[in-house]
Amino acid sequence: MTQPGACVLTREGLGSMVDAFRADGRTVIGPAVRDGVIVHDEISSIEDLPAGWTEEAEAGSYRLEPTGTDELFAFSSPSQSWKRFLYPERTLLIRASRGASGMAITQPEPDVPSLVFLGIRPCDLAALDVLDRVFDDPAATDPTYTARRADLVTVAVACGHPGNTCFCASMDTGPSPRGGYDLALTELGWDGPTEYLVDVNTERGAEVMERIEHRQATAADRAAAEEVHRNATARMGRHLDGSHPPQAAKAPDHPRWDDVADRCLACGNCTMVCPTCFCSTTVDSTDLPGGEAELWRVWDSCFTQDFSYLHGGSVRSSIKARYRQWLLHKLVTWHDQFDTSGCVGCGRCITWCPVGIDLTEEIRAIAESPPTARREEPT
Repeated sequence: MTQPGACVLTREGLGSMVDAFRADGRTVIGPAVRDGVIVHDEISSIEDLPAGWTEEAEAGSYRLEPTGTDELFAFSSPSQSWKRFLYPERTLLIRASRGASGMAITQPEPDVPSLVFLGIRPCDLAALDVLDRVFDDPAATDPTYTARRADLVTVAVACGHPGNTCFCASMDTGPSPRGGYDLALTELGWDGPTEYLVDVNTERGAEVMERIEHRQATAADRAAAEEVHRNATARMGRHLDGSHPPQAAKAPDHPRWDDVADRCLACGNCTMVCPTCFCSTTVDSTDLPGGEAELWRVWDSCFTQDFSYLHGGSVRSSIKARYRQWLLHKLVTWHDQFDTSGCVGCGRCITWCPVGIDLTEEIRAIAESPPTARREEPT
């Protein structure tokens, strides 16, 4: 068997990789164009990938643009995150049924599809590492997430075209994969035949490559991949200074929190597209005859007023309080809980905010400007 290392695939070889995964009975999930955006969807062949498309993203703005090339991965991050395939939007926790012998309570076995993530970006790989710390904690393991994660195959792709809202380089999560993948691709040869430098990182990845025609990587191939990394780093659209979030945490009454609250709609878009947000609530449902009841876990957001509801009312009743909680928890107190930042620099929250709120700008403004007189409002 091929030992972990680097090799090169042609475009046809990449198609053979997809075929090999499908022959093993795996569902391949990858980027695809749907309804004017790049999303994650089931991939049956490389023809389903977004060849020749990139995105133009800014705060509160997104549109697809043709590249004029045959590149398959010329975009930054798809509009969705991958978390929904491991941590579904709705999960059945308990079912209770009334029968002749009384009430029977069952806990369904986790649904565990055999998945391949094809084209997962380095920032999203880092997000999986964050979610592992949350859901794979031995003290509080989530059975659905853990079962799906254990069987997952990850084929990462280095980001050669970061978007204007990306800042993974300053978060040390990209634009090239740091680890946590089975195979990692770098798209090469934009001025000629497209090829893919493949870094083989695990035995599972090596077994797949053993079945696909490839050649060994040369020094020139590696140099081309390094050039992709350098160019992507230089073109990064945003930057987050690591010293700024702790400074902002020391200014809970800064007037900038009021300014952003005036713009924020508390819609929760940022938390829905974030690859690491995991807030949830539970919902009971009962059929009309009253013979069966179910308890479901569903995604929630810390921006909803009822999310922090305790007896007597919401702990964070104002948008200002909820935005501040989300941002400082994500960038500061996650370090205390999970030994890492809750932000991986993908920039989705900036792109998909309807009013274009930019967390990198808000944190910078609070950290670099002294607080002035503030409005007295409930927090």
